[in-house]
Amino acid sequence: MDYHVDQIDRVIQNAISVMEDSKVQVFEICEVARRELHSLTQELEKVLRDTSETIDKVDRLERDYRLARIRLTEVSRDFVRYTEKDIKSAYEKATQFQLDLMVYREKENYLKARRDELQIRVKNVELSIERADTINLQMSVVLDYLSGDLNQVTRILESAKNRQMIGLKIILAQEDERKRIAREIHDGPAQSLANLVLRTEIAERLLDTKDLVVVRNELIDLKSQIRIGLEEIRKIIFNLRPMALDDLGLVPTLRKFVQDFEEKTRIRAVFETSGKDKRLPSAMEAAMFRLVQEAFNNALKHAQPTFVSLEITYQDDIVQMLIEDNGVGFHTDVVESRARSHSHFGLIGMKERVDLLQGKIDIESTVGQGTQIKINVPIKAEPGKELMAHGE
Repeated sequence: MDYHVDQIDRVIQNAISVMEDSKVQVFEICEVARRELHSLTQELEKVLRDTSETIDKVDRLERDYRLARIRLTEVSRDFVRYTEKDIKSAYEKATQFQLDLMVYREKENYLKARRDELQIRVKNVELSIERADTINLQMSVVLDYLSGDLNQVTRILESAKNRQMIGLKIILAQEDERKRIAREIHDGPAQSLANLVLRTEIAERLLDTKDLVVVRNELIDLKSQIRIGLEEIRKIIFNLRPMALDDLGLVPTLRKFVQDFEEKTRIRAVFETSGKDKRLPSAMEAAMFRLVQEAFNNALKHAQPTFVSLEITYQDDIVQMLIEDNGVGFHTDVVESRARSHSHFGLIGMKERVDLLQGKIDIESTVGQGTQIKINVPIKAEPGKELMAHGE
């Protein structure tokens, strides 16, 4: 196919110029949204403080009003001990507490409504910033590709177009994963912490009642909620990047992953090693861990297995990983064809990772007889720059 380099260059330069201008505009919009978010957050914090103070004030007024009514009833019944002046004073005091209580109840209702409104606005602005950041990131990714050497772009068009597109999709998929983790934090630990703040306020009020049994039960429940929140945070951190991978290495991390997989899914999972394991470059260990993670997750989603196994064999210059399941199986040629036509990259993404490791992957599967994935990675091969770019 005959490509006209000058024409391609002009098209690319025009596209770069337009996208850079658009990127600046998106950045400005994002900054305005961030300033608005900061302002809304400050106002929300003030409203939350005022709401808490008003609720406390309403509680005190309710107590004072109740005592004032009791006092009014007492002086109204005993005309011998109390004069008309005492009755008038008790009546005026009860009336004043009643009026103050009505005012502060109105203020409490207003502050709660304002709090709810601000929380909705903060959430909407956060969503807008998230979308703007995503668009900005996608523009940056495209600009990185467009800003490369024109001869390299031409070679991509001629011989490696699919690979580069898959690389782009992998980067975007990683950003989707980061957004998913952000949502998990927002919907999980963040909500739990907000609930804990409310529960501690309740416990604080219960202290005024001096009912220690109720307070103790509330604190026990609080402790349980904190443990649940801590476990959620640990799971999110492990999914983001297992710290054991850097501290202990690939084998201990995979052993824990397989154990957790079995506990979570109730699918029998086995992990075996042979040969003398050795530490590999950090990027290589991360990529191999993600390969196993992807293979297990694919089996869980699609294969309906009752058994999954992982075997790692260390040789002098090669690490071999064998992943097997007894699931429903599939026709590899059909699945790969569908993956390419529908822009999915489960198996294709695994093959791309193995290519970046300068390794080899063989996938064998038969319908009704399960799947076997064999991956060979040369130990002496250094991970390419593409692997680093993919955030491993």
